[in-house]
Amino acid sequence: MSGADARALAERLAGMSDAQLSSLLAARRVPMQVGWRDFFDAAEALLSPESVSTALRALPRDVLAGLASGRPVRGDGVVSSLVDAEGRRLSAVAAALAGARFESAPHEEPAHADDTATAHAAERAFTSLAALADVLIGALKTPLSRVGGGAVGASDRRRLVQEEIVRDAAELDDLVALGETAGLLYAVERSWLVTDAGREWIRRPTRSRWTLLVRGWRNALPAGVRTPEGGWIAPSSWPVAYPLDPAWPDRATLWGRLAVLSGLLTPEGAEPPWAAPARRGGEPDAEGLAAFLPGEVDRVFLQNDLTAISPGPLAPELDVRLRTMTSRESHAQASTYRFTETTLSSAISAGETAEGIRSFLSGLSLTGIPQPLDYLLSRADERHGLVRVSIEPESGHTIVSSRDHQLIETIGVDQALRALGLVFEGALLRTKASRDAVYWALADARYPVVALDSAGDALSLHRQRLAAEGAERDPAARYAPLVARLRGAHGNDSEAAWRERELDSAVRAKALIVVEVAMPDGSTRELTLEASGLGGGRLRGRDRAADVERTLPVALIRSVRPA
Repeated sequence: MSGADARALAERLAGMSDAQLSSLLAARRVPMQVGWRDFFDAAEALLSPESVSTALRALPRDVLAGLASGRPVRGDGVVSSLVDAEGRRLSAVAAALAGARFESAPHEEPAHADDTATAHAAERAFTSLAALADVLIGALKTPLSRVGGGAVGASDRRRLVQEEIVRDAAELDDLVALGETAGLLYAVERSWLVTDAGREWIRRPTRSRWTLLVRGWRNALPAGVRTPEGGWIAPSSWPVAYPLDPAWPDRATLWGRLAVLSGLLTPEGAEPPWAAPARRGGEPDAEGLAAFLPGEVDRVFLQNDLTAISPGPLAPELDVRLRTMTSRESHAQASTYRFTETTLSSAISAGETAEGIRSFLSGLSLTGIPQPLDYLLSRADERHGLVRVSIEPESGHTIVSSRDHQLIETIGVDQALRALGLVFEGALLRTKASRDAVYWALADARYPVVALDSAGDALSLHRQRLAAEGAERDPAARYAPLVARLRGAHGNDSEAAWRERELDSAVRAKALIVVEVAMPDGSTRELTLEASGLGGGRLRGRDRAADVERTLPVALIRSVRPA
């Protein structure tokens, strides 16, 4: 690394906007807690051999070919920190790529899938959409656990496999990865949370689900496999897209598996007809895919045994609402849903009404509403709100009340609720636990509970924990403290700041340097010094020619170079 390169890069970093600088730091994977004092520290660190080597691993083949050949290369992010203002590679980059050659990948067209493979790809896409929707619906209620490597936790893996939502843990991890690339899931610490976009995606029709999934997947593809038109290169070329990244072949394989899950590729790498428009940069051909999908139904059979049987794949918007008042017992195309007093009470607590449920089921059912189900709904509606949870304004304590005093007695001695610390107070129960915690504990224990607001009106509580739209996703917010520190240390006179930095480096190395000093008569004089100290605005060093110790005001030093 040359001092001139570091200085030039420092000045360019200082001239970037906060958003540009934050994006660059994120692209170079700079730790937010890095101890850089100023832009010169940043430039020197970014141009260190280790940092340059790491940065080059993130560059695609075509960019590396340009840098290796010495041709000017333009680009944002990582590239902007490896070239000068004219796009010429910096000396540290030239040293790292010395002797390297990168051939351009051949341009190929994917093979066309035959009729059988096309039908299987459509079935796979439909199955993936349904399974991903099941995963998201479950994660809205209880976020998926996440282990250190990003995989889903063991307990959730076992549960989803046992429920036959996925075939195995590997498929689940791929589905979660697909949801993440499409912006439907987001990793927050030890959990996978559904995003706002994911919550909306669940309720969309199948064609819209697939279109959004493909768009999100395509937009998330690494630059090395994208085309200028916005599509992607032939998957057969993906494994060589990042030749310096040893982890890339495995990542390329993952991207290929996600394409297979989405119905954009067959396992053999062939392309079904509806994938071509998206690959070329156009809109995903949802109509082309729909011609191969099973027909969706908008009616179910309501049975006397309190089940609903869908004779085929139920339209997503109907399926999602039906699930709010049932538990789904099978995940085949002909699905079974079961009504219980608990599921109906939960639906009413979430904002449904008995009449609204009856109206919905009447329009959905091919067989009307059976008497047992109507009776169960009436009972759930009658018992709903029998237990009330509110906040006492004066103390802030949570109060549990009911017109059924025997039920209050039962709750007060329920061992499953001991953690709430409920204390009898006449016909009431009092606790310091929060209203929401008490509500959900009672709901989980299957008590007919309702939460009340400060006015005494019923309040719908939701367990949905969505991924926050905010600082942890925005590089500018994440790197704001570091950027502020760098800008705070950056003065108006970068020339003087760099000169002082060179002097400091020389002192620490006890180096022999040549300094050009301005004399009182306006002339300049060069002195060869062995730098020994810097402080109070003065440089100390032994003059090699006169063999005397000199102390020079830094303000009078015009230039510094190695002797």
